[in-house]
Amino acid sequence: MIKKIVIAIVCIASASMYAQNGTVSPYSFFGIGDLRTSATVENQMMGHIGVYADSIHLNLQNPAAYGELGLDVMDKVGLVVYTAGISNKQVRLKSFTEEQSSSLTTLDYLSLGFSLGKGLGMGFGIMPYSSVGYNFVDEGANNGQALTNIFSGEGDLTRVYYSIGYQIIKDLSLGVTINYNYGTLSNERLQQIEDVQFGTFDRRSSQINGFDFNYALLYTPQIKEDHTLHTSVRVNTQGNLVSRNNRNIGSFSVANGGNIENIAINLDANNLRNTEFKIPTTTTLGVGYGKDFKWFLGAEYSFQGLSAFENPFLGTTNIQYNDASSIALGGFLTPDARSFDSYLKRITYRAGVRLDRTGMVVNDVDINNFGITFGLGLPLGRSFSNLNVGFELGRRGTTRADLIEESYFKVNIGLSLNDRWFQKRKIN
Repeated sequence: MIKKIVIAIVCIASASMYAQNGTVSPYSFFGIGDLRTSATVENQMMGHIGVYADSIHLNLQNPAAYGELGLDVMDKVGLVVYTAGISNKQVRLKSFTEEQSSSLTTLDYLSLGFSLGKGLGMGFGIMPYSSVGYNFVDEGANNGQALTNIFSGEGDLTRVYYSIGYQIIKDLSLGVTINYNYGTLSNERLQQIEDVQFGTFDRRSSQINGFDFNYALLYTPQIKEDHTLHTSVRVNTQGNLVSRNNRNIGSFSVANGGNIENIAINLDANNLRNTEFKIPTTTTLGVGYGKDFKWFLGAEYSFQGLSAFENPFLGTTNIQYNDASSIALGGFLTPDARSFDSYLKRITYRAGVRLDRTGMVVNDVDINNFGITFGLGLPLGRSFSNLNVGFELGRRGTTRADLIEESYFKVNIGLSLNDRWFQKRKIN
């Protein structure tokens, strides 16, 4: 039955990925699009913090957590964890004069993790890295005639990763994740002048690929017999992405939209055929405290030197980048994980809050994001497997300075399925 559920979720999510982009945000016009979260549904419900690690769940943000996998629950028998997540996001886009709504459904991650014994664990999987998906209109005037610019973009970058974590001494684990990112992003601008039968277009596309690495240190000493202090340091090193670019300009018929002229720009002359995106290093510090499998409360602070980022190929002029940061709080409560007479007591209740200073400054206005998260972890039978349902309410941007305010409501569904591997069969 569980396998059928997994197959159904993956098929539905995969179909939705082909049906629409991973974002509808006008702010995906900048940089390499909207950066997607790498957190599982369990971590997303706790404000997206990644400091907490246990022996039965995957923590995709913190590779050192693989060193905790299988400890204290499976003895010498290996543990394998399958996890997948999908989300549906309802978005309201609001300007100073009008308002629109949209919806999208995406596959957030598909991952597999193993306990290899003696504090060693590994995992691999696939998830979206960033998404571009926008369509907006800018209206002005040119010599007394109405001038209309229509901007649109689409595309996704996908991430394939491999992680390994090892508990080098009691309570101290190290981990590393190798990420390979790839995909194509496209941007288009159409320009029309009132009473002119021809318009102009500017189409740009970038084929992007490259690696980055995520290093983590996790220290989880016991303070009392069943109370644990959780501390972690994560460093996502600078991502060096290589972009092969193409640009076409020309004219089109306003009446039927057909191309009149299409010219391929020689980007080699301006050294723009092959460019680099240097995604600055992100450092995350986390601390938390809790009673094992009972309750937990933690906080994280991240900072990134985003002021060094640039995208010379797009050549946008109304944006600048400042250093980015975020702060998040979150935790969970499980009334009684071993209760035999009450299913409600075995449910895990999670909640969190986060504030992101994205580092983007558009039209001289800082673009920030605020979100509240909460949800449930529903046990599946008497195993360690569970179905996680999460919710996120948030707001990004502002209506000031001709900008867009995004209000969103996100529903997450995730499966965390546990099994044993390399288990010897017993024959009576």
